[in-house]
Amino acid sequence: MTPQEYKQQLLNQLYAPYIKCTMCPLGLLGRTNVVFGQGNPDAKLMIIGEGPGQDEDKQGLPFVGRSGKLLNKLLEALDTSRSEVFITNIVKCRPPENRKPFPLESQTCKSLLLVNQIKIIQPAIICTLGASALQGLLNDYTIKISAVRGKIQHYESIPVVPTFHPAYILRNPRELATLFEDLKHVVTIANQARY
Repeated sequence: MTPQEYKQQLLNQLYAPYIKCTMCPLGLLGRTNVVFGQGNPDAKLMIIGEGPGQDEDKQGLPFVGRSGKLLNKLLEALDTSRSEVFITNIVKCRPPENRKPFPLESQTCKSLLLVNQIKIIQPAIICTLGASALQGLLNDYTIKISAVRGKIQHYESIPVVPTFHPAYILRNPRELATLFEDLKHVVTIANQARY
């Protein structure tokens, strides 16, 4: 069994009890699918977003809507396929009207799933997309993305590079180059960690 197969098996075991999760309010607010994550379970780069949107909730996969299409294009421009990285969200269920997850929701989902995903995958670097992902991961709701974007933070011993969410870029295209540079930085670190 390859490390990838073994880690996928561990992830499947982790997810099994939570397929119909109601451990936080989001599980009772009209969710269609729990969106656990997608990609290489042995990835060096883990990308964490805020939460599933409407398209993600329908398909059960992260970043498949407009934000996901932009993220895919940027990764491809960096010679990185989506299948090489692992993509997930701080919360695995869609918040109503795509609102920001509440701290209780983020922390519940993080403690049940995200912390364990990180332990299994053991990424060399994490890239958080948007303030909610960074705040939830680091459990600090005072952090401003504008103040720390592109600057390495740490989750335990893993470097974390916070950047803008692709949804923000779709509304503020002038920041596209910034997101691209941040992704280029994390992809470079992930590639160096492969050897």
